[in-house]
Amino acid sequence: MSKISQRVSTISPSMTLAMSAKAAELKAAGENVISFGVGEPDFNTPAHIVQAAKDALDKGYTKYVAAAGLPALKKAVCRKFSEDNGVDYLPSQIIICNGGKHAIFNALFATIDPGDEVIIPSPYWLTYPEVVKCCEGVPVIVNTSRENGFKITAEQLEGAITPKTKMLIFNSPSNPTGAVYSEEEIRALAAVCVRHGILVLSDEMYEKLIYGGLKHFSIAAVSPEMKALTLLVNGVSKSYAMTGWRLGYLAAPEDIAKAVASFQSHSTSNVNTMTQYAALAALEGPTEPMREMVKAFGERRERAMRILDGMKPLGLDYVRPDGAFYLMLVCDKLYGRSYKGQKIGGSMDMAELLLTHAKVALTPGICFGDDGCVRLSYALSMEELEEGLSRIEKFVAALD
Repeated sequence: MSKISQRVSTISPSMTLAMSAKAAELKAAGENVISFGVGEPDFNTPAHIVQAAKDALDKGYTKYVAAAGLPALKKAVCRKFSEDNGVDYLPSQIIICNGGKHAIFNALFATIDPGDEVIIPSPYWLTYPEVVKCCEGVPVIVNTSRENGFKITAEQLEGAITPKTKMLIFNSPSNPTGAVYSEEEIRALAAVCVRHGILVLSDEMYEKLIYGGLKHFSIAAVSPEMKALTLLVNGVSKSYAMTGWRLGYLAAPEDIAKAVASFQSHSTSNVNTMTQYAALAALEGPTEPMREMVKAFGERRERAMRILDGMKPLGLDYVRPDGAFYLMLVCDKLYGRSYKGQKIGGSMDMAELLLTHAKVALTPGICFGDDGCVRLSYALSMEELEEGLSRIEKFVAALD
């Protein structure tokens, strides 16, 4: 008899972390590796946020607080949703969680029963289907097209719904594709969800990282009916360069929020108290550091696309990203070719050969449900970006 539970044994390990670990090993051995695989800003947390955590320590704010979150922080999150997204929540509907992943897990654990189907557009963040499986639900993957910018359509959503469908996981701006849905596209999806009474877990972690004059629109803002079906996940990790602080938050209908709060009181209790004071400073403090970060990401994005445009004759392409700090590099035209006798059969081969021979780390698209691509993160300096892309170009040009 296995000592490992069935629910845990079905979970696949994170390939993104595995590739990052391999790149770190090469760096530790003295290799000059350029990593396009990192899913976090390369900027330091702004000084006023760090200072808020130090002040909290100096004031002795080192005790337990309410399991669902510091009251002042929950109120700040409510103000953020009202001002930024046009949706109003009560503090009782907000749960402060240990990062976005924890918020997602809490939301699904509180709503998904064994056998419930959860629709996930592909390419997807690799954690989504694993959390669904952990909660004994059934991931239903809907493949989107490159021609449509990797965005699920209302028609595709309608076609994937069955009597067992419980939820759609929706992510805009998207990790891994950088796709940003328009208000019109979101309203069309919401109409389907309302018609069928389907819950939507809306992961909006990258909402402030949008370029080209586009605007973020939350699906919870579509209508009161849609808001009542929405579990809205956000946090401070990406927008405020606070990945290591581990704080996300969940907004949900009262009954779901109450269930999540009860569960969290037994699973983790409150998020690190000092981190909550830092997050409060992030939400209420100056925005200039964040605007500068977004500007830098936008400039890198433009530079990356210009360089990649020049690689199209070599067989590489990409799908234009409008948000986050990722780009899906389409490389399946190179499959079947070889580098020094080693054949490229898929995205994993592509990523491993680039890491081994070009000293460039990317994430294989198979992690995200699309084996025809590799994910490139431009959360690195402009110098590293240009050097890394130059290495990729030389590698592709040398293929047999």
